[in-house]
Amino acid sequence: MMNRRELVAGAAGALAVGALGQKANAAEKPVRVLIWDEQQPIQKTVYPNFLGNAIADHLRSRTGQFEVNSVRLDDPEQGLAASNLDNADVLAWWGHQRHGEIKTETAKALVERVRSGKLHLLALHSAHWSKVFIEAMNARAVDDALASLSAKERKNARVKTTVPPMRLYKKTEPLTPSFTRSVGADGVTELSVILPSSVFTSVAADGKPSHVRVLAPSHPIMRGIPVNWDIPQTEVYGGPFHVPTPDVTLFEETWDNGESFPGGCLWKLGKGQVIYFRPGHETYNIFRQEHPLRFVENACKFMARGGA
Repeated sequence: MMNRRELVAGAAGALAVGALGQKANAAEKPVRVLIWDEQQPIQKTVYPNFLGNAIADHLRSRTGQFEVNSVRLDDPEQGLAASNLDNADVLAWWGHQRHGEIKTETAKALVERVRSGKLHLLALHSAHWSKVFIEAMNARAVDDALASLSAKERKNARVKTTVPPMRLYKKTEPLTPSFTRSVGADGVTELSVILPSSVFTSVAADGKPSHVRVLAPSHPIMRGIPVNWDIPQTEVYGGPFHVPTPDVTLFEETWDNGESFPGGCLWKLGKGQVIYFRPGHETYNIFRQEHPLRFVENACKFMARGGA
């Protein structure tokens, strides 16, 4: 007959095996990806069935790894019906000229899904100025400011936010976001947060190559991607990038004209995660190339599987 210590050890072992089995099962489940595309007509010069559908077709070709739903701005409920969102682990977003057609309330609701861990966001290229990405960056900027306070200060802190000008910035201008703290007459800590502009200093669609240098080669998102590689034709974004400091900068891009940019960025937001992938211009075939597509695959898996 087993003694008490042996019974406890056996039970613990069974639980551990069960937990490992559950984790393995979770890893084997297909990642559910909702691809949202503005479907800008000029995309068709490179992607005959639009950019978002090209990404969707690629993910579907990875047999058993992804369940993909590809939607567009002109779909009912702008493709963002609860039935679509409830069946997605990751929302991959490509927008450019019609950002303003998404309601701010819709973007805030998407960010709340991210905060709760029900959804993760992959923002592609010009989605840096999408309302959902901006709202996610605003939320992270406030979180960062609050994190500078003690638990006692944070409990009753007042936060005032200022929206910065939404334009290209000069390299000499102060970075956004930023915050200052003060104490009100009632003794309550006050935070004044200048929100991120989510933009940069220059842009040029001249089709020159970018040179990618991976900064986090051991990160799961960079698995199967070389440390150095080139994108033959792309748009130039000149840094710095006016966003909260990423938890991880996965890679940077440089150009022969001296510009550089943090091309792959990862942030935690509550229980969810946000990734920005800078390459992906609508008239260059970036989403037909091996390494960008591998990044999208890895990013979706990483976020959906809780950072594994």
